[in-house]
Amino acid sequence: MTKKSLNVLFLCTGNSARSIIAEALLQRRGLGQFKSYSAGSIPKGKVNPFALELLEQNDFNIELFRSKSWEEFTGNKAPKVDFIFTVCDRAANEVCPFWPGRPMSAHWGIEDPDQPELSDDEQRQLFQKAFHELDQRIKAFTCLPFDKLDKISLQKELDRIGYT
Repeated sequence: MTKKSLNVLFLCTGNSARSIIAEALLQRRGLGQFKSYSAGSIPKGKVNPFALELLEQNDFNIELFRSKSWEEFTGNKAPKVDFIFTVCDRAANEVCPFWPGRPMSAHWGIEDPDQPELSDDEQRQLFQKAFHELDQRIKAFTCLPFDKLDKISLQKELDRIGYT
């Protein structure tokens, strides 16, 4: 018997950088156990070019990623989401829509790498840092013993990952 995959939604305000990177990383690391998505409360409508460059350098198919609204995940035709992770402080403090099925959630705040006042090289370094931090958190998440944790213990682990 195969287990159903768990759906994970990464939220950020603009859905142009951190949440896109997290979606890509979990897509790769999830190995069929997870299906990843990303969205934003006020999507920019395009993925940040530095995020696309970084993903492409790490052999991701960048054509798979787009900036989209979290509204796509609230309707009847939306996939049932099992976990929601906010990856920016602003999104964590926003009033979120009602998520059907009451998914578990945690805040995994990552510094915003999109800082146009910095040089391109400095921004690339921030994107690399965000990529690395998200990768570490997603590794920890995918290694959790989901079948052995009750809901309270799982929530503690999700929160702990956000502080590492």
